[in-house]
Amino acid sequence: MATRSYGSYCGVARALEIVGERWALLLVRDLLVGPRRFTDLQRGLPRIPTNVLSTRLKELEQADVVRRRLLPRPGGAIVYELTARGRALEAAVLALGRWGAPLLGEPGADEIVTAESLVMAIRTTFHPEVARGLHLGYELRVGELVVHARIDDGSLAAAAGPLPGADLVLETDRALRPLLAGELAPADAIAGGAIRIHGDPALLATFAAVFQIEHASPGATLEG
Repeated sequence: MATRSYGSYCGVARALEIVGERWALLLVRDLLVGPRRFTDLQRGLPRIPTNVLSTRLKELEQADVVRRRLLPRPGGAIVYELTARGRALEAAVLALGRWGAPLLGEPGADEIVTAESLVMAIRTTFHPEVARGLHLGYELRVGELVVHARIDDGSLAAAAGPLPGADLVLETDRALRPLLAGELAPADAIAGGAIRIHGDPALLATFAAVFQIEHASPGATLEG
């Protein structure tokens, strides 16, 4: 790995020397959802040049953040996955997501949402203290993307794909962010057709309470 030193004897500086290069933390973000093939990572970050993706993955491998694994037959594909060292970045990635979420407006015409970024958005906006005592399953259909979230007494499991037997299925195109930001009331979202549901309408209000974008306030820290 090429030596990039800030000349500062500091844990933050040392961490940035490893994951501070452009694209590195977004690769970690996607791999926090699960192992991915090279083409999967490229599809999730359409602006990353192929040579830069190869370089970043090699650097992260050398830093023991990422490793390669050969899937068993009949697949036999090579996937990239996080090491224990790489998974330890989850708290930092989620904290950055919480810090950045209030800055999001409507997505630009050239900005995409992926299953990976949607799963991480669910993890980022989750409030475990509100979810205590709840045992619910949600399936989210955002455009062509399908992800799900299971809440079990204050804990969360979120992943790509449908959730058979979900307590509530919600479908939307662009209303998820306003709902989580408190800009769109659940009842209004249903009444206006911005969100279509299958299940008890009260569970959409519960969803909006459990998953919230925290608006920054003066003096707020990265941890929220």
